[in-house]
Amino acid sequence: MRKYRWWLVAILIIILAAFGLHLATSSKVSQHTVTVGAIGPDVQVWQHIAKSKAAGIKINVKSFTDPIGLNKATASGEIDVNAFQSWSYLETYNKQNKKAQLAALGTTYLEPMGIYSKRYKKVSDLPNGATIAIANNPANTARGLLLLQSAGLITLKKGFGATFGTNEIASNPRHFKFEEIDDTTGPRVLNSVDAVLIGNTIALTGHLNVLTDSIYHEKIDQTTKNNINILATAKKNAHNQTYLKLVKLYHNQQIQEWIKKKYQGTKVEVNKPLSYLKK
Repeated sequence: MRKYRWWLVAILIIILAAFGLHLATSSKVSQHTVTVGAIGPDVQVWQHIAKSKAAGIKINVKSFTDPIGLNKATASGEIDVNAFQSWSYLETYNKQNKKAQLAALGTTYLEPMGIYSKRYKKVSDLPNGATIAIANNPANTARGLLLLQSAGLITLKKGFGATFGTNEIASNPRHFKFEEIDDTTGPRVLNSVDAVLIGNTIALTGHLNVLTDSIYHEKIDQTTKNNINILATAKKNAHNQTYLKLVKLYHNQQIQEWIKKKYQGTKVEVNKPLSYLKK
């Protein structure tokens, strides 16, 4: 009987030890820090989210200036989730980096791209032969050309795609000249060209408000869905539940109120399923 009791005690100790190990492991998992990489104003957004009482997740925010470098760091696992790019930018990156694929976790916002000019107050004022600066990366080049078409300045060929360039312009009645630039330099070249196409993230770093400072900007409709920003992660982590919580966290009402006030409404919330982008 005494021997039997000792067996019971030994088994109980083993069970308790295993339970304690499980608790320790669970605690370690729950305390896992998610590293979010961001660029420009998105750094401030995620720093605010990380400090928010609504967070419920430990978040470490790292600031980047190189979008391609950030995507590669995310694909390699150095960064868990990144927050800076549009849906079309992600698709372009994946086409060019077959061995370092990323996946979208969810939608966040749309920042209208704008046409800015120090010399003219309306797009109709742009003269024949005006020089327009446009981004030299495929996704933003195409986005800029679509914006110029929306403004009635040019016409694009049928079937114009998300990575097409100026060679796909069907009609340029005012004979505009296009100067391709690194899009991060947009605010700095405003004084040297007639007009510049600038994405809102870059515009904000140059103290420009797309809603009040541009002479024309994107409207929020179906034609701009490729420009909706997303949270991205390595493809293998597309269904990581902790990372997916960041999407819901971004759309928290208190967080959104702060973002709207901080950026004067230029980061327009888009809370749509990923299927909306893939239609």
